[in-house]
Amino acid sequence: MTSKLIISAAVAMAIFLPMAMGETPVTTSSTQAARQKNAAGQIVVTFNDAPIGKAVPSYTKGDLTFSLASPPQHTRAQGRIMFFPHLKTNRRGILNAMAKEQDIPVKAQIAGEASSVTLVLWGTIGCHAWLEAHDKDGKLLDRAALPDVVPQRKSPSDPIPSFELTVRGNDIAYILFGGAPNGSALVADEVRYVPITK
Repeated sequence: MTSKLIISAAVAMAIFLPMAMGETPVTTSSTQAARQKNAAGQIVVTFNDAPIGKAVPSYTKGDLTFSLASPPQHTRAQGRIMFFPHLKTNRRGILNAMAKEQDIPVKAQIAGEASSVTLVLWGTIGCHAWLEAHDKDGKLLDRAALPDVVPQRKSPSDPIPSFELTVRGNDIAYILFGGAPNGSALVADEVRYVPITK
């Protein structure tokens, strides 16, 4: 059912929809544009051109392909991800679009592999957050997590606070991130990674 494909209406109305009003979908940028490097030599991937509120099975930008890490367990619907705006900023982020299956992490497959990956994240009230790095055989290489729930705004006029999690390892083939309870959302609006040169 459609209601199972998107985050809860209460969360969307309270946090995301005020920013999404009037937004129009735009196409994904080219691979070359997606592979911008910063001064530290990391490739920086953002989603400011992603279509807001459209649930999709997967999304590719540059060398990264995002999807749910596994099929839904409590519905026959196809697992989906989607994008929402970061309240009071121009950033957009990717999240699990299954309201009642938030225990399924979002997976980002990395073409060519990486030696470190950093996510810039934010989440709704009460969310936890964790990030894992795995090799091509599924072996866990590294894990990072917040010691408590995600930070929250001190004032309604503030943007929802962002934070970073970083994992490192030899030949990171994919990452997983999650930690939101059902009806909530954990969102990644930037990925920075160091590609492996072979």
